[in-house]
Amino acid sequence: MLGNKDNGYAIMKNIIFDVRSIILESRNEAIHSVNFSRVMMYHKIGKLIVTEFQGNRNRADYGSKLLKRISDNIVPEFGSGFSVRILELSRQFYRIFPNTNTLYSQLNWSQYRLLIRIDNQDRREFYIAESVKNNWSKRDER
Repeated sequence: MLGNKDNGYAIMKNIIFDVRSIILESRNEAIHSVNFSRVMMYHKIGKLIVTEFQGNRNRADYGSKLLKRISDNIVPEFGSGFSVRILELSRQFYRIFPNTNTLYSQLNWSQYRLLIRIDNQDRREFYIAESVKNNWSKRDER
């Protein structure tokens, strides 16, 4: 029974706090889900380019023309996130991380873009482990 006005206020304050926590947690989960979907999208694009158009070779003979043609056709509909440079990064991303089981859902596309620039695999794995363990953002990794 809430007979005491102060007790009712404390209960209401706790409920509001809990509701806010649920909302914030759900928002973070949604952002996290969207970010990882984006990572997977670029991985699939990179895989398609490498396996279908390059025959698993490092580069197709017509690679730069292919990426430009894809980009020229996709950018008007989907925007600059599919420029030739991004398609090149997608291809490189797939070549470095060919197995989706090795991708970390805690990392976003911006972080993977930084990681694929690291030539040394041990160093890359160190940054991945530290990023995941410490919940680093892109800004922290620079």
